[in-house]
Amino acid sequence: MTDLPEYYFRVRENGAFVFRVDTENRQRRIDMDQIAVINTRNGQIKPHGERSLTARDMEVIEEWMEARITLQAARDLDDIHRAVDYLNMTAHWAQSKASDDELENVTDALLLAMHDLRTVLVRKKADRLLNKDGD
Repeated sequence: MTDLPEYYFRVRENGAFVFRVDTENRQRRIDMDQIAVINTRNGQIKPHGERSLTARDMEVIEEWMEARITLQAARDLDDIHRAVDYLNMTAHWAQSKASDDELENVTDALLLAMHDLRTVLVRKKADRLLNKDGD
């Protein structure tokens, strides 16, 4: 059997449940004992039940949270780059492949979404330019 990690993080939308992994028992079974619940949005770490977290627990949890936040930020940016690709592929589809019925089905939703996106991007760009000039 390969060496298992000391901790296991069951990922959830805004954090994880943290388990301590134990394989050093008489039955040679894998036991996972929940020790904490963490929230990556607000940085909160709550011990599970009546337990106290050790310095080692806190160190491992904080390292995991930092790595998870970095990973999520990279994924978010990758998703945006993919969205740019999808917009380009959608333009090509609309120009070269879409039927009138297909275009009728999606045009209003696409136009509203693109208008909303454009409004946000223009406002944010203007804010950055104003802040840059104010520096």
